[in-house]
Amino acid sequence: MSAPLTPVEHVKAKSQLLRGSIAESLSDDATGALIEDDTHLVKFHGFYQQDDRDLRAERIKSKLEPAYSFMIRVRVPGGVATPAQWLAMNEIASHDAERPLRLTTRQTFQLHGVIKRDLKTTLGTINKTLLDTLAACGDVNRNVMCSVISERSPVHRAAIETAAAVSAHLTPRTRAYHELWVDGAKVNTGDESEPIYGPTYLPRKFKIAVAIPPVNDVDVFAQDLGLIAIAENDRLVGFNVAAGGGMGRTHGEPETYPRLADVIGFCEPDKACEVAEHIVEWQRDFGDRTNRKHARLKYTIDDRGLDTFKAELAKRLGYELQAPRPYEFTARGDQIGWMQDDQSNWHLTLFIPEGRIEDRGACALATGLKAIAEVHQGDFRITPNQNLTISKIKEDARALIESLLSQHGLDPLVSVSPMRAQALACVALPNCPLAFAEAERYLPSFTRQLDTLLAKHGLANEPISVRLSGCANGCSRPYVAEVALVGKAPGSYNLMVGGDAIGARMNKMALESAGEDAIFDYLDRGLEQFSAHRQAGESFGDFTLRALLQEDAE
Repeated sequence: MSAPLTPVEHVKAKSQLLRGSIAESLSDDATGALIEDDTHLVKFHGFYQQDDRDLRAERIKSKLEPAYSFMIRVRVPGGVATPAQWLAMNEIASHDAERPLRLTTRQTFQLHGVIKRDLKTTLGTINKTLLDTLAACGDVNRNVMCSVISERSPVHRAAIETAAAVSAHLTPRTRAYHELWVDGAKVNTGDESEPIYGPTYLPRKFKIAVAIPPVNDVDVFAQDLGLIAIAENDRLVGFNVAAGGGMGRTHGEPETYPRLADVIGFCEPDKACEVAEHIVEWQRDFGDRTNRKHARLKYTIDDRGLDTFKAELAKRLGYELQAPRPYEFTARGDQIGWMQDDQSNWHLTLFIPEGRIEDRGACALATGLKAIAEVHQGDFRITPNQNLTISKIKEDARALIESLLSQHGLDPLVSVSPMRAQALACVALPNCPLAFAEAERYLPSFTRQLDTLLAKHGLANEPISVRLSGCANGCSRPYVAEVALVGKAPGSYNLMVGGDAIGARMNKMALESAGEDAIFDYLDRGLEQFSAHRQAGESFGDFTLRALLQEDAE
């Protein structure tokens, strides 16, 4: 007897292509929450129901319902937004959200603390900017990532065009989104279907990224589907296809695990959408709909076998992928500061603390970026490391941008330690319902202390990758970091070390359920040994795997 479908599968099946009873939920003024079934469906529309966990106990004591609000995520393929869109998102955050605008690890915007009565207005306003939230969450392909500086060369420009094309190709076709948030009325234009997803969409979320060697800033092997750009004579000739990556796991459940994607072949640029479509459809047909913790592509591949997956993909495509082409990754972080491209345009990457766009004391970040957006003629590009690139600045405009940086106290954001520049954290507490421990709110303290240790051991410029996650689900991609904290309980983390410097190797457990003192004692000892005994060109992750973890095992 086969296992029953999960409750979420039944919700999707009866939802009428994601409509459910969302309209009725919105009109119920007696509660700040949605009907339970609708909380699953609204994820496909780009937002999650949450409550403030800092206030939960107090409100229960006062016999009040939780302080419900909603996190809204915008879909921004490749992280590219216009200055007008930046201004609009900043304005929306200042009026409709409880917390400042946030840049995410998937190169998009998040709004936190939007209350139910403002949802329709907020989503409608986002759509007026020519952005949307459709498929930013839910059991579908989510925001497609791409290396940020797409104007550095013709290869970058072609790769980001592919990211946008794949995103558009895999966008759900349901008209429910426009009916609820844009048009306000049901549109009857004949038959409605989801040719790629079907009526119950995917078993779980699906993530895609386009990487452009030699920089793996998108953590391409942590994705369900990775496209690694292959260039010849400064021209994009195609992509190596990597499949089956994913970071999510659950504490205490060894059948759940992070996995790196396998490189399975090569396709030409005009085949990228077709390859992505058939991999998504294969996962739609064979992914586990009886256990959501076992429903990602990585488990489907492992259950059925990589060779079976490749053979069935070839059958669907009508051809086999070509053999993978040579490539090399040498770095993964953002290059903070100024960079010039092959067309003489300038690109300025600013360090954004915790990805939050807010004024903090003398550093008027939100105000300064607003002033820049009002005069800038290029793009704003969100990086996979939660930083921001002001892109395509003309030579004669650079002085103006530099002046605005100084006027608003943003000069320190042009120079920051290599470790801090790429340190990531998920939101975690107080809003995320899955979080066991702090992440975003702990990141500034953690990295300050780590910077002190790095300086102590003569390693201030060492580009160590650091990730903090409030739970094991891994939204900050912690399992491919050189140093990562994975929350177990308030103030208690698993310390993971030994990932490589380019995101192509997973780390290992160094300490389990450890507090801050134990974590920094371990890192202090490890950095001291690394400084004294590292081999030529050896990264901290490579050293910990070669020496420190080996010593611990003995």
